[in-house]
Amino acid sequence: MIKGIGVDVVHVHRLEHWIKVPGLLERYFHPYELETARSRGHGMAVSLAARFAAKEAFGKALGTGLKDIVLKDIMVVNRHNGQPEIEVFGTALTALQKSGANKIHLSLTHEHDNAIAMIVLEQVDDDVNRQKP
Repeated sequence: MIKGIGVDVVHVHRLEHWIKVPGLLERYFHPYELETARSRGHGMAVSLAARFAAKEAFGKALGTGLKDIVLKDIMVVNRHNGQPEIEVFGTALTALQKSGANKIHLSLTHEHDNAIAMIVLEQVDDDVNRQKP
């Protein structure tokens, strides 16, 4: 059952500015996200814009916004094939549990000056999650 949907757009120029402000990125991004983004060289701002859009979209999907959620408790990672995933812990995990959702679907894209994220929160029956013999 779908519990929430959230979409957000972030202008890449916003993150280009944030990169120049000492300590600002560390306020919003998990150290792993920063390490990953820095490894992308000139693509750092685009990578961070997409990740920030995912955090905002997560709050919208919850229906509560990001009130009482530490943004570093929402982390965007990539599978070995490049597919983005979102991991939540701490305050974000508590909010997810309150929503009744137990699965997060994430899609990211970027084009020129914009990065877009879409989140779908789903409540999946435990029987569906179990593998059958």
